[in-house]
Amino acid sequence: MEDIQQTPSNGAEDAPSVTLHARPTVADLHSENHFAQVARKNWLTNTKTPKVRPNVVKEELWDELERQDFTFPSLLVLENLQLLERYLWPGYSEEAGNYHCLLIALMVNVKRRENLPCWDIFANSPADFSTFFRRILGMTVDPSHSTKIRTQLISFIIASFQSLDSGLVRKECAPLVGISIWQNLHSDAAREQLFEENPVLRKAWRAAGKRFDAGDDALKARLRFERSWLFTLLLDFINRMYSSTKQNAKENLAYCERFIEFLTDLQSQLPTRRYTNSLLADLNMLPAIRLSPMYTDEDNGLFRDLFNLLQHFTHFPIEDQTGRQYTGEEYHKEHCAVLSRLQRIAYANFKEKLTLLALANLGSLGNRAELETYLKELSDGEVVELCTLLGNRTEYPKSSFLVQDRQFFMEVLLSTHEDKPTFQDTVREMPILPTERILYEATFLRNESYNGSQPLAIPKLNLQYLTMGDFLWRSYILHRCETFYSIRKDMEDVIRRVQPRGKGVSAKFQGFSRMSLPISKPAIVDVGLPKVGDEHPSHVRAEIILDVSRLQYPVRKEWESLRQGDVVFLLAVEAPEDIPHGNGHKEQQTAEQVGLRRLRCAEVVQVLDDNGKPLREQPADVAPLRARQRRLIVNLDTRQYKRDADHLKEGKADIYDTINLIVRRRGRENNFKPILESIRRLTLSDIPAPSWFQEVFLGYGDPASATYKRLPNRLRSIDFRDTFLDWQHLIESLPGKSIEPDGDAQSSFGPPYVIKFPAAEPEALPTKPSKKRRRDQVEVAQPVHESLHVSTYKPLNTGPYPMDAPKLNRVRFTPAQVEAITSGTQPGLTIVVGPPGTGKTDVATQIINNIYHNFPNQRTLLIAHSNQALNQLFQKIVALDIDERHLLRLGHGEEELETEASYSKHGRVESFLERGAYYLGEVNRLAANFGAPGDHGSSCETADYFNLVYVKPAWTKYWDNIQSEDYTIEHIVANFPFKYYFSNAPQPLFPPDASREQIVDIVQGCYRHVEKIFSELEDIRPFELLRNPRDKANYLLTKEARIIAMTSTHAAMRRQEIADLGFHYDNVIMEEAAQITEIENFIPLALQNPRDEELPLQRIVLCGDHLQNSPIIQNLAFRQYANLEQSLFLRLVRLGVPTIMLDQQGRARPSIAELYKWRYPSLSNLPHTLSLPEYRLANPGFRYDYQFIDVPDYKGKGELEPTPHFIQNIGEAEYAVRIFMYMRLLGYPAHKISILTTYAGQRALIRDVLNRWCKGYKLFGLPRIVATVDKYQGEQNDYIILSLVRTRQIGYLRSLNRLTVSLSRARLGLYILGRRSVFESSFELKQAFDILLSRPDTLQVVTGELYGQCERAVDQAEGVESTEIVSWEHLRNHVDNMTRAKVDAIKAGEVMPEEGGDVVMGGDDDEDDGTGIIEEEDQGPEEPVNPEEMEA
Repeated sequence: MEDIQQTPSNGAEDAPSVTLHARPTVADLHSENHFAQVARKNWLTNTKTPKVRPNVVKEELWDELERQDFTFPSLLVLENLQLLERYLWPGYSEEAGNYHCLLIALMVNVKRRENLPCWDIFANSPADFSTFFRRILGMTVDPSHSTKIRTQLISFIIASFQSLDSGLVRKECAPLVGISIWQNLHSDAAREQLFEENPVLRKAWRAAGKRFDAGDDALKARLRFERSWLFTLLLDFINRMYSSTKQNAKENLAYCERFIEFLTDLQSQLPTRRYTNSLLADLNMLPAIRLSPMYTDEDNGLFRDLFNLLQHFTHFPIEDQTGRQYTGEEYHKEHCAVLSRLQRIAYANFKEKLTLLALANLGSLGNRAELETYLKELSDGEVVELCTLLGNRTEYPKSSFLVQDRQFFMEVLLSTHEDKPTFQDTVREMPILPTERILYEATFLRNESYNGSQPLAIPKLNLQYLTMGDFLWRSYILHRCETFYSIRKDMEDVIRRVQPRGKGVSAKFQGFSRMSLPISKPAIVDVGLPKVGDEHPSHVRAEIILDVSRLQYPVRKEWESLRQGDVVFLLAVEAPEDIPHGNGHKEQQTAEQVGLRRLRCAEVVQVLDDNGKPLREQPADVAPLRARQRRLIVNLDTRQYKRDADHLKEGKADIYDTINLIVRRRGRENNFKPILESIRRLTLSDIPAPSWFQEVFLGYGDPASATYKRLPNRLRSIDFRDTFLDWQHLIESLPGKSIEPDGDAQSSFGPPYVIKFPAAEPEALPTKPSKKRRRDQVEVAQPVHESLHVSTYKPLNTGPYPMDAPKLNRVRFTPAQVEAITSGTQPGLTIVVGPPGTGKTDVATQIINNIYHNFPNQRTLLIAHSNQALNQLFQKIVALDIDERHLLRLGHGEEELETEASYSKHGRVESFLERGAYYLGEVNRLAANFGAPGDHGSSCETADYFNLVYVKPAWTKYWDNIQSEDYTIEHIVANFPFKYYFSNAPQPLFPPDASREQIVDIVQGCYRHVEKIFSELEDIRPFELLRNPRDKANYLLTKEARIIAMTSTHAAMRRQEIADLGFHYDNVIMEEAAQITEIENFIPLALQNPRDEELPLQRIVLCGDHLQNSPIIQNLAFRQYANLEQSLFLRLVRLGVPTIMLDQQGRARPSIAELYKWRYPSLSNLPHTLSLPEYRLANPGFRYDYQFIDVPDYKGKGELEPTPHFIQNIGEAEYAVRIFMYMRLLGYPAHKISILTTYAGQRALIRDVLNRWCKGYKLFGLPRIVATVDKYQGEQNDYIILSLVRTRQIGYLRSLNRLTVSLSRARLGLYILGRRSVFESSFELKQAFDILLSRPDTLQVVTGELYGQCERAVDQAEGVESTEIVSWEHLRNHVDNMTRAKVDAIKAGEVMPEEGGDVVMGGDDDEDDGTGIIEEEDQGPEEPVNPEEMEA
């Protein structure tokens, strides 16, 4: 859902009242407002590239923007009018004026703020971009521009430094932070000290100097500007902090906030930090900021928080040049060396005054207050002299407004030498469980009100990270913030629903929420003594009485289903305070204004019944008994309880006496505590990535260094088993390579194939480019001819029964898929980009199969974002030749697997025991075969004894006889020791015309079948010895399973528990990797403890598509500003890590694939999409296989928003349902139709309309699913009806990724409902909508066709007579007439009712023809919206 609020607007005259949140509507873009008129006059209606006229730029665009004070809505209107793409950039040249350049920068800022692509447009004109960028750089230091404009320019620079993955941008930014900026250090001695610490830098410094000396005047001027640009900005920044006046204070503050954001960005990435950090330290930047009037003003909370973030990155424990993170011990030693140097200099130069300082212990010197006491003895001049002796800058340009007094130089000394907590220290002190004070901190509230106009004091997820610890710290901070945001929203929703009235103990609740219950104060029943070294209790146990007498059974059941470890929230709630009404601007509410006085967290221990006994599971066939109350035993947050107890001792009120409401959250949302604990543990542990992956993960070095071609342990040969179907498939799959049969084979032969790769050394790292070579020059790799040797072997005979035959792959993999399978089987990193319908899951499955058989001692971890995707992957694995005993599925969702066996962890224990019973029965049959007395099949132990005493000796004697050449076929058959046992196998067991070699092969296969019985029983034997179910389950996980599947969320929740078990694995394969947040990508790599200080992973395979939906993050601040929606998959693609693009789709008709193919230039169609009848024939009853249908307002109404972000469109909902009804009347199966929409509110509305017109009517039934587009990613269906909802503005549908998902779900038919005027004006969506709108935008139906009886070709649409449906009412009447006709025909016996049953009008729900899956959304209202109410 969108986080941007809509403010009504009727055009330009309403502009002054439009808030920063307002979005331009269709009316704004087509009305008579000023910018729309200018656009139509100058560029929108032009077919040729328009010539930019300076008077238009200055007078009609710039002056109007200036008059409107550059408000964001005005800029957004211009961006939507395609000012940049259609006018400014096509008309740019070196002669362009300053206003022209400034407008380009403003439009780039708008695109960045809207999360739209902004650099692609410049790619075709790199020279022009370079001159444009230089001019912008000059303007950033030009004092003639206003502060507001320079703030916008700094935002442009920030966007540039956040986009270093673009070579175009990187080329311009890199020189600005190169070693040449050290020209601005205060002395040569300071520079020499840096060179002594890193001698290699001296060479780089000399090279920069030589380049300057050898340059002409133009180059020297350019280099002089590059090395002084940042220094000039820094001095200007200092002046602004110390010279603000009341007239410019607001604009100055906004500029300085942006500039600190810029400095923080530079400090948080190693390539930009290397030289910048030394320059900031030389300028004493942190002390200068701390003492500035801007910082000391307590109203400037954001500025102070931004400073704290800058300080964090500046003091981060890292070696700036190598990027090596200091350990805690190394960091301490570094600080001690600094303090020791202070003591030496103090003793040598100020012996009389600083003797105590020189003799003090280092711990004392690290204390700020004590160090300040020691330094008080010095005069002002001596303080400055001490700074000089320590190498600090003491002189600034005369134009500087920096106050250089004793306080400043004392701050320089103190901030340099005081102890600073590490990032791990700060994480250790951060509580995971919130209180009302934490939830309503100003920092969190600022995050909620983010609209892009200001920076935020939260870390960003960048392209690169300083260290693994830095990445984990950022992830922890952001996930904690996002978690607390969602908790606060849930608490406010509950308080709003329960409607508290009254204050204090007299507070009452007039409303109801199923997620909360009124309670009396919790009773503290046990407070444990503190553990050694702790001050807080070891545990605090409380009992809470829940009155469930008035709850309906389903709600009561939810409360009774609370599990151990679930977090509940204890609230003190009273009537909210009155909120002062402003002028329409929504101020952030405080906890008191919401009605929340106190909030404490507790963990559930147990739910007890009325009598204090544990609840038991109620049998399904027994009616639920009426219950009056339940007792909830919980553990309170011990640290917070200690703080509350201390406040009580100080005479403050007892917080727990005021608690009057308990709140729970849905299980999926309430797993935050174990996830945050997992991230925190990783942050505190200094856990590394695998050594071969570390640099690539952090974003440094050669992006290709982790691929198998660069690794020394690449495989020389791979057994591809059933990957290739035949020799021709092998040849087609390896284009450009010569295939040579190995050994004696002279021609082609059948699978399985073992391919030997050339014995080449791993690819060397690329040589460093020549200094004279341009940075953007690309070297063209020369093709390498590769000769592959192929051999085969005869697969082992595994037994005579059909179930013994191996399961074989039937997919004819494409060359790109084979390349991905090869890379995934090899060690190293493999990234598989799979456009819609290209078989990512099949590739992942075959990689797993190859690893399983090639490396029987290795274990593979399968990860996916959703249970649905993991189940799809697991079902395909089950169908391969993989032993079921080696498969394990952890977490929920296993129940949805369409397999007979159970693969959940605990279910697998039962499965093992069931298999044991089966195999012990087989042992009894073998005993009968040998006539052995006794119960040999009573246990695994007796079976093993039987094998040693009877089976093995008999087989050994028999096999020894077979080895003799005198032993004829007749002897082999006659003396076969397992005749009776195999009497139930397909007969004849030994074909009469078989050769001796074939007979021996059959004999060996029979014995392998017998051997498998005893090997399986050997694996099952531990489960007979272990008695505790938990021990059995853990043994299965750590010892037996070789392929373990779980969701990324389950991995995050159980990370420590799994690692503590000693769980070990060698390979990680992630499906849907582009939909998983970066920390959830990383945690599955760290589910085991490091060995020899690194994670022992051999393979990482990431399958996904970064051009489809990214991880869903609700809060705009975390999604756009902090980039929390970034996945590891996307970041590695942006960094240039080699990827394998699957390039042939087999899902959709080629015509439908054209709608999204433009995003994947190399995408083509598999042959079956051109040949199979279902793809060649038209959709019965429809002229076209896809259409965009322009849906007008329904009774004068378009989109509606009953509650915030709950957007609905009754016209499109009715239209979608009528199309579904029309298709059902033509005979389309309901399960082949899905209805999708882009908003949860519309999904709820469509469900209501379906319930009203279709549910219970067997003639219609329900479609397979009604879902949002976001939830349907990874799914497909034959026919998709898509509702786009928006009629005023495009909203978040402007996202190309979401559009790609929307257009790629259909196989055979796609019918899109929307408002043409909204979507055809979007530049980003133009390529798709140009194709869609090339066809009529009214539904075209064909009469006289039925499903399954249509022979019309899909490409004959233009010559077909059709009926145009001009409105929803027209479609309704058409469907109603068809319905009456069909019902009459059924009653007359002319048409057989479907499924052999009578048509039931208003029948039972279970008689619906469709499966009726209605996807539940977390954002929907508790009560569905009635369509008739919507009409009213």
